[in-house]
Amino acid sequence: MIDSAFPTPKLTARQQQILELIQNAIARTGAPPTRAEIASELGFKSANAAEEHLQALARKGAIELVSGTSRGIRLRSEDLQSINSSRLRQLTLPLPSLSQLMLPLIGRVAAGSPILAQEHVDQTYHVERSLFQQEPDYLLKVRGMSMRDVGIIDGDLLAVRSTKEAKNGQIVVARLGEDVTVKRFMRRTNQIELHAENPDYKTIVVEPGEPFEIEGLAVGLIRNSFQN
Repeated sequence: MIDSAFPTPKLTARQQQILELIQNAIARTGAPPTRAEIASELGFKSANAAEEHLQALARKGAIELVSGTSRGIRLRSEDLQSINSSRLRQLTLPLPSLSQLMLPLIGRVAAGSPILAQEHVDQTYHVERSLFQQEPDYLLKVRGMSMRDVGIIDGDLLAVRSTKEAKNGQIVVARLGEDVTVKRFMRRTNQIELHAENPDYKTIVVEPGEPFEIEGLAVGLIRNSFQN
């Protein structure tokens, strides 16, 4: 549970439970849960039941709902600040070396060279292992706002597990010719689609034969405010 120093609107027990679920998901992964994930976690028969509770939370001002995305849930800014402060304390506490990961931070990636090439490493971070359900191999500095609606914004440090495989719906780090991008992966019958989580950005379609490679899966996030 995330403790907030800011008062929240008067909620029912179920609404409070859902709000805490959202807060904990964002604290753990950097992104809010989907309606289906909320329904599964709380034993609802359908995602519609979760949606009704989310609408009630939005009417009370506890959250903001963003249309057009399955993870379009935003916390009040003061609650998000509380979560960020809590996670920052976790990152800065002196911890035994066995509980920490040493993760290289990757800056800009040169065309055609391995993403973990030494010349791409800006610095190394010591990060608490328990922040991630799956152990990452490196941190990638996010550039741009194409994944804004799942809580990944410019300047964030995305924790990435190296792999060449991905399932539909997963957030991947992909190489497209000379560029490296973070998008949601979808494999269709005759093409690959890389979906942004921001309506201002178009879906990238990769046709057969075009240069494309998966570099890794997103497994966590360090909020950009930690760097201030």
